[in-house]
Amino acid sequence: MTYEEARTLMQGRLSGVHLELDRMRNLLEELGHPEEGGQYIHIAGTNGKGSIAAYITGALTEAGFRVGTYTSPVVYEYGEQYRINNRMISREAYTSLAEEIGAALQRMEQKGLDAPSNFELETALGLLWYRQQNCDWVVLECGMGGRTDATNTIPAPRLAVFASISMDHMGYLGESLGEIAGVKAGIIKPGCTAVTAEQPQEVMEALQAECERCHVPLRVGRTSAAELLSSRFDGVRIRYRGRILESPLAGVCQVENMVAAWEALHVLQEQGVPLTDETIAAGMRKADWKGRFSAVCEKPLFIVDGAHNARAAQILRESMDLYFPERRKIFIMGVFADKEYEEVIRMTAPAADRIFAIATPENGRALPAEELAEAIRPFNPRVTACASPAEAVERAFAAAGEDDVILSFGSLSNIGEITELVRGRERNCP
Repeated sequence: MTYEEARTLMQGRLSGVHLELDRMRNLLEELGHPEEGGQYIHIAGTNGKGSIAAYITGALTEAGFRVGTYTSPVVYEYGEQYRINNRMISREAYTSLAEEIGAALQRMEQKGLDAPSNFELETALGLLWYRQQNCDWVVLECGMGGRTDATNTIPAPRLAVFASISMDHMGYLGESLGEIAGVKAGIIKPGCTAVTAEQPQEVMEALQAECERCHVPLRVGRTSAAELLSSRFDGVRIRYRGRILESPLAGVCQVENMVAAWEALHVLQEQGVPLTDETIAAGMRKADWKGRFSAVCEKPLFIVDGAHNARAAQILRESMDLYFPERRKIFIMGVFADKEYEEVIRMTAPAADRIFAIATPENGRALPAEELAEAIRPFNPRVTACASPAEAVERAFAAAGEDDVILSFGSLSNIGEITELVRGRERNCP
């Protein structure tokens, strides 16, 4: 099997959302249950999962552990969702694992079992790789939800960690914040410890209820107790529980992400895992999580971000106001039609001098650029619909002065293409 054939196989026969775990469990059965025996840190939430995963991975790696990390979606390069100590899976390893999965799929078909989706196949491949590579820890990010997410086929994790939970995927997870939190709380299992950032009351009630049902302790990272020492575009520095913590990641949301990760790592420390405060702090300083409020060009400053829901848009607006209060801003926006894009527009569009609207790559869910421009116009009339991301990038650079800021956001699916377009035309891009 070639790498290209492996990629085709892993696309699966089914797409869409399947809110059951039967297909995933059948696949793992055929693979010999690669999920069993691992030490897991399972992370759910709406915004901030990837940053928390990066901090925890950094600290455990710094402590000398072999750490597998599974994140989604792919932003820059296929394969980046599978990492061990922050090194991506090789094409050779991926192809070999895909062959094993292909054989398992044939056996499932012979038994008349339903074929898994792309995300289920990818999750299974990750679990198989981490077991074969003898990882000490696996940091596992939920895809969309929690209780019925393909990643929730693992046994009880050591930690169930919750990033900020807000309204998103309402058609699948629930129409209220409490309902959504209840679905995400489903990663809590007897025997684990739950850790969360500070959350709205509805969310805390849902998490506490699940913890009580499973007889699991809940540790809360108190963002309000963190002292912000500095917040610059090149990182954040805080004092929390008497310790100075530094992050290379930008954005006002990083304070709560750092606090949640610190508490999670301290739970492990209290459980006897050899982690010192110095090791934790050093690992967090090395966190690597590109594509979230990240600069891809310096003059003009060009930032890519995945803000695609109301909470993420609020964070983006606060970060813009903090870092660039006086600078002229030009936006490139592309959104999915099934997202609450009206709220994203309402929170961000008034801050822009010019906006260039694009469609997202996935045509089935994409909101056409013209429709997006019409939705933006009541909030900012200086909007133009573009036929492609390439056109939007060219127009944005033409409109921007050297001291202006260009921000591209609305969906994680645009980040890779936009970044390549920018780096392909500008010498000032890292």
